[in-house]
Amino acid sequence: MSGGIAGLSYALTRAMREVLLGENPPVSLTRRAEACLAGQRENDAPDTVHPAGSLVTRTGADVRWWTWAGYRANATLASTLQSVTDPLQRPTDCWLRLREDCTPADWRAARDRVGENLVLPDVDPRAVRGLKFSAALPERLAVATVAARLADFDAARLVLAEPVRFLASSG
Repeated sequence: MSGGIAGLSYALTRAMREVLLGENPPVSLTRRAEACLAGQRENDAPDTVHPAGSLVTRTGADVRWWTWAGYRANATLASTLQSVTDPLQRPTDCWLRLREDCTPADWRAARDRVGENLVLPDVDPRAVRGLKFSAALPERLAVATVAARLADFDAARLVLAEPVRFLASSG
């Protein structure tokens, strides 16, 4: 849970979420791993997961939407919900940073405006240059190709359909 960009899938991040919520992974764990998992469930889970849906947490000016949707879905959601997402943030596997002035009403209004109109993720120009045959493609086609590969519309729709709980934290 380093918060970095690892490119995890929706299925894997959802499995991580379920383990934090109390499901035991189908593997044998060492005592050390059991203790670490118990610590994460006790210390991290209350501020990152909710069994009924996703969670938006506010700690000071830091507002995070804990989607547990994977990198590709979060990149799609960040582009789709630009009115409430932090324009300087990069999506992570588990959460998106929202604007510090985002209220629950702002968030709901942005979500309601989406409907079925999801937006392709923003593309880093370096990714376009790394695309095989990018020199042979018009730039707009190369950008669209990379964006389409990066998007996860199905997972983004699933997350947008979930209930969201808002939590202000003192931590």
